[in-house]
Amino acid sequence: MGLPDHHLTEGELRISSFHPHWKRLVVPFLALVIIAVASGVGMFFVPADFAYAAHARIAIAVIAVILLTVWSFVPYLQWKNTAYVLTTHRFTISTGVLNKSTDEIPMAKVNTVSSDQSLVERLLGCGTLTVESAGERGQIALRDIPSIQEVRSQLFRAVEDASDGEVDAK
Repeated sequence: MGLPDHHLTEGELRISSFHPHWKRLVVPFLALVIIAVASGVGMFFVPADFAYAAHARIAIAVIAVILLTVWSFVPYLQWKNTAYVLTTHRFTISTGVLNKSTDEIPMAKVNTVSSDQSLVERLLGCGTLTVESAGERGQIALRDIPSIQEVRSQLFRAVEDASDGEVDAK
């Protein structure tokens, strides 16, 4: 996921790989349910004796497919194709469905790692991870990170190991 093993450098170990938190899929799932129910109800209530009943049902189905694509399928693909990979040498953020974009933060360049969680995010176990690096982008805020405290501690440990020149294979 995100970074294939053959792209790892010599001596580099994968610490963890993950997608954004599943809460990003709540609205697309609700949209899927509402569109499916609404289109089913719409098709049911098209009068059978209506001269253009078949056309009306086809129009409802086409509109439903378009709405499902935009509000459910595309957000799912975006979620599925967003990957975070933490290795002993770098933190990689990979996004994109058709066009792929990859950002890498070398562990040696990371200055600060912090996290932020709202009450709902604390209940769900996710949050925003902010990584400040000495690179040109400065600060990167990564939203909806699952198990944020665990990821934060793994990232902090990797930064410490990079600055020490040691690698803990935990």
